[in-house]
Order: sequence, then structure tokens, then C-alpha cells
Amino acid sequence: MDWLIKSAIVIGLFSLTFMLNMPFGYLRGKTKRFSLKWFLYIHLPIPFVLLARILSNIDMTYIPLLVLASVIGQVWGGRLEFKS
Repeated sequence: MDWLIKSAIVIGLFSLTFMLNMPFGYLRGKTKRFSLKWFLYIHLPIPFVLLARILSNIDMTYIPLLVLASVIGQVWGGRLEFKS
């Protein structure tokens, strides 16, 4: 795989992981800490990120980068507050 294509796929996966975790981080921020919902909101996006990584044929060396994107998405999503 060409390095340009591979880097585009990795950037796309990073963005997908980040954007997928933001709404779950928002929901997690509104629940009681260490409850079942809190636990689920953290772990529900993981199978989708895993599936996206496997389908894009990216090896396991990029997992720490995707974990970083997940954490950033969860934290930023938890800090979101919408004013109506």
C-alpha cells in the first residue's frame, strides 16, 4: 500500500473514531459516574472502530492512535453543552 493512501486511511480512521466518540462522550457526561450507562457509553463505540480498522486493512500498530482519538472524542464530547 502506498504511503499516501495509507496515511489518508489512518487520518480518516482517526477522524471517524473521534467523531463517533463525541456523542457518546456527551451522553456519558450526563450520567452518574461508574453506572451501567456510563460504562456502556464508553465501550459501545469500540466494536465499530474495530470493524472500521479491520475493513480498511490497517495493522495493529495504529491502535494506540485510535485509542487516543477515542479518548479525545470522549473528553470533548463530555465538555459539550448546548445552549437553546
